[in-house]
Amino acid sequence: MARLKGFTKLTDVDYALQSFLLQLKPKRLGSEKVPLTEALGRVTAEDIRAKYNLPRFDRSAVDGYALQAKDTFGVSAFNPKVFKLTDGQVHENEAKELWTGNPVPVGADAVVMLEYTKKVGENVEVGKAVTPGRNVSKMGEDVIKGSIAVETGVRLNPHHLGLLAALGKTHVPVVRKPKVAILATGNELVEMGQKLEYGKIVETNRLMLSSLCMELGAEPLNLGLIKDDLDKICTIIKEGLEYADAVITTGGTSVGYPDLVPLAVKKLGNPGIVVHGVAIRPGMPTALAILDGKPIFVLSGNPVAATVGFEAFARPTLLRLLGINEARPAAEAKLTRRVAGVLGRRVFLRVRVFEKDGAFFAEPVRLTGSGVITTMTKANGYVIIPENREGVEEGELVRVRLFSSIMRE
Repeated sequence: MARLKGFTKLTDVDYALQSFLLQLKPKRLGSEKVPLTEALGRVTAEDIRAKYNLPRFDRSAVDGYALQAKDTFGVSAFNPKVFKLTDGQVHENEAKELWTGNPVPVGADAVVMLEYTKKVGENVEVGKAVTPGRNVSKMGEDVIKGSIAVETGVRLNPHHLGLLAALGKTHVPVVRKPKVAILATGNELVEMGQKLEYGKIVETNRLMLSSLCMELGAEPLNLGLIKDDLDKICTIIKEGLEYADAVITTGGTSVGYPDLVPLAVKKLGNPGIVVHGVAIRPGMPTALAILDGKPIFVLSGNPVAATVGFEAFARPTLLRLLGINEARPAAEAKLTRRVAGVLGRRVFLRVRVFEKDGAFFAEPVRLTGSGVITTMTKANGYVIIPENREGVEEGELVRVRLFSSIMRE
């Protein structure tokens, strides 16, 4: 019954993370080569250098005619000049028809756009002057041979993939995806799709946490739904440590009688629990642990609190395993109404950010209710209220960390 008295002391959020990482000493995982077609969102494991110039030759940036720029000086729509068409090297007062991307022929140093020309038999009439280099993409203008095209630690987006494809790459070295074993505990929980009796709750946290892992670039491993049995919880956590780079548990992390996960972690070895009870809202019962040199995130069973615990602790740790220091996109917005804080605790305020008349506004969804999932579905970001603030005022400019797009009113 002594365990029912609650936490005697809560650890500051920053101190909790720093002390945890200091003991864990997370290192970037190893690398693997994957096809370029499967590399979207993956993190580069090394600098990728260009084996040749891009473009590989001087090429036309437009549809038109290649010629010597000096031959067009003084030319205008009112004073056009006729050039002889050629299929090969361009000499004085000659022009060669090109399409966008075609090599610029020897002798030419500019391209005049098609709309300023008129083809007349074996000749072309040009009605605009051009300067040397006009409408020409020079060899190596995009990437120089031997230079770094994509640096180490870059999360690959569609444009990176396009660049690498243009450079002739078919495979790319990336950081191995962190494997994260996830388990849920609780006698009151049932699996999705099972018959829901009175007093039972559908277990959703594994799905949400798995999705958060995948969104980050990690690979979730489902360890199942475990009843409140200390030995069984120990067995499953130990199993997770064998296959995964990190373990996330959800539920059973407070100090009540059935909250057995912290006890299981302590039983499994040292250093075990590093932090238990954090000055954060929601997510106060969160625990951080280390076993076999791997991180264990013991998160609340309440969906929103579990999400906040993941955001505050699991996310930055997994990013270190990927070798990147990545922040969520952020926006400055005006708060639509006053919200009270909680002195001594860091509050993650869920908000709905919207754009109206060219300005951004943040509408608080709800401060309390760590089990109310709709506070996350209605929100598209969160505001951190510091531990030393009694609240934030209506109209105050706040920084919002976004987890989905901003809507327009």
